[in-house]
Amino acid sequence: MRCPAWTRLLLLWVSASALGAVDPGAATAPRMEFKPPRPGTYQLQKIQPIADAALLDSAGRLQKLSTATTSKITLLTFFYTYCVDPLGCPFAHAVLSDLRGRLIRDARLAPQVRFVSVSLDPTTDTPATISRYGDFVSDHQKFEWQFLTARSVEQLLPVLDDFGQDVSVELAPDGTATRTLHHMLKLFLIDQNGVIREIYTLAYLQPEVIFNDIQTLVIESRNTAARNRLAQE
Repeated sequence: MRCPAWTRLLLLWVSASALGAVDPGAATAPRMEFKPPRPGTYQLQKIQPIADAALLDSAGRLQKLSTATTSKITLLTFFYTYCVDPLGCPFAHAVLSDLRGRLIRDARLAPQVRFVSVSLDPTTDTPATISRYGDFVSDHQKFEWQFLTARSVEQLLPVLDDFGQDVSVELAPDGTATRTLHHMLKLFLIDQNGVIREIYTLAYLQPEVIFNDIQTLVIESRNTAARNRLAQE
């Protein structure tokens, strides 16, 4: 259940942001409660490959999910453009904004990473809507952050099922699915081959942890390439 006081504060924050009084890139990420291990000193398990799907980008063009989740390390999350739950999308945005800042400061690492945000409400979050939202939250930074939606809730549900996103579905009087509700906040770390390597829930959504995991995947990829070169010699 949402806290009314926090909801009012977030509504004020969103309203102020829309008027230019608040910088969305200045959102505060959560503090670290423990010291994560150094990058490359541990391995991330291969959880599952991403199942492909046909989505729409912010220009209304068909976008394969496989294209958006391969060739780079990808951080994917699901969102509502109108979410004001303090432990929902605004919290995820704060974490991603913090991570983006860390990545942009590393000229070698930033080009190897992208963010992908997929709308949970295709009925409201049309390509035009996610385009405006993307311009707002990405703040035109020189970093790849894609915003995607689906043609309908029916086409979105298999994607949510593949990612293990349990939701309830709002139905119209004729039985048509119109919206998904009550999702659990998760962020998915996907490697360059389109395989999920980590799933962060609210308790582990810490920028420093995720940043170290990204670097660990980069080190893993570099070591794999080196071994392949040696095997070919």
